[in-house]
Amino acid sequence: MKIPGANHLIKIAPQPKRVKVTFNGQTIAETTQALELREGMSPPVQYIPRSDVVMERLQPTQRSTHCPFKGDASYFSITVDGKTAENAIWSYENPDQAVEQIKEYLAFYPNRVDGIEMI
Repeated sequence: MKIPGANHLIKIAPQPKRVKVTFNGQTIAETTQALELREGMSPPVQYIPRSDVVMERLQPTQRSTHCPFKGDASYFSITVDGKTAENAIWSYENPDQAVEQIKEYLAFYPNRVDGIEMI
């Protein structure tokens, strides 16, 4: 596991705004407890606690990936009223210690949901 540092910065901070995620016209997640992760030059990612996600709309998939800075990610698909977005969500079940705050939080691909709003 690589440790984030000067060549690869990762910053995690509470998101001060409410975060709302919609898919197929339905609210899938809404929280005031999101964590914003900024990594290198990538756009910021909102990580949402599972308690603020409609988990019954999610189905775990077989997909997994590995990030040398965060660890192994698992994936979920979303289904609402017959419409499915495959592997639209990822989660670090056991992240590296440097990013342990995001453990079991969920992040959504913006191009696989209707929207991710900061209100």
